[in-house]
Amino acid sequence: SDSEFVSPEPNSFEKKAGIRVDGRQLGLDFLRLRRMMSESGFYRDAGLFGPDVGQPKDHRTDILEGFLPGGAEAVDAVTWHHYYVNGRDTSLEDFLDPEVLDTLALKTNEVMEKVKLLAPTKPVWLGETSSAYGGGALGLSDTFVAGFMWLDKLGLGATLGLDVVMRQVLVGSGSYHLVDENLDPLPDYWLSVLYKRLVGPEVLKVRTRSGSGHSKRVRTYLHCSNEKSFSRGAVTLISMNLRRTPARILVPAVLGSSTVEAFVLQSDQLVSRSVSLNGELLQMVDDQTLPDLRGARLPPADHLQLPGYSLAFFVFTDVQAAACL
Repeated sequence: SDSEFVSPEPNSFEKKAGIRVDGRQLGLDFLRLRRMMSESGFYRDAGLFGPDVGQPKDHRTDILEGFLPGGAEAVDAVTWHHYYVNGRDTSLEDFLDPEVLDTLALKTNEVMEKVKLLAPTKPVWLGETSSAYGGGALGLSDTFVAGFMWLDKLGLGATLGLDVVMRQVLVGSGSYHLVDENLDPLPDYWLSVLYKRLVGPEVLKVRTRSGSGHSKRVRTYLHCSNEKSFSRGAVTLISMNLRRTPARILVPAVLGSSTVEAFVLQSDQLVSRSVSLNGELLQMVDDQTLPDLRGARLPPADHLQLPGYSLAFFVFTDVQAAACL
């Protein structure tokens, strides 16, 4: 069954409703719910995911710690929520700040540490996530610049071991939606479609030079390519340039002999609600038809050019990477 149950941020109940939720009791409640589901003809095979706690604050994971010893047995995956910034007082600079992006690693590691200690066999999912909480940040969360937070979250989250990332939200609520009120795709929608088509689940190591402020603003992740789109052995380099000036990415010898399919996303303004792929504006052909999302074929080379303020996927199509075969 595709049915599932989730529980919304129990650590927020006290602030919003004056009700304190005890993690241990919540775990017992989940166990009871799982027993009820097992006795139901309709929900017997449904998934149960929780406890959908908000991200750790002040390094506290008390509800999660109370929940896991009993409740982990009831759930198929442990879920939590993450946002980088407050939508009411964030800025354009926040969306391009590598230190803000790196806070995902801090929060994820705190959650993973507790799960590995108390429920080591359970996968960890981001059950709800986007750029800014409080409904997003109008003019930022719904524009091209939000893609830096979104693509980095997908790349970094996979590297850290998050198995599933659930985006808030497809349509409607707030300003972090993927599709606008006219059902026209926003930049993060196109980014999501490309990620799904080009990136496989296997995470590979990529070596980056760190230290200077410039290098921290060029972020890269490496995956096996999606086998539905490319032959086995192909790899996809996810990359982003958070600075105005172009960047040069050195390609190791093992990749340098491969043809490359390049998918480079740019916009004329960081806060634009439209985006171009390899220089062509992305828009629906009609109400039901997506445009061809074709890559630009590049010859083998020892480096790649990454334009300023761009998001890119480079698929090395004929690598035959051993980890991807």
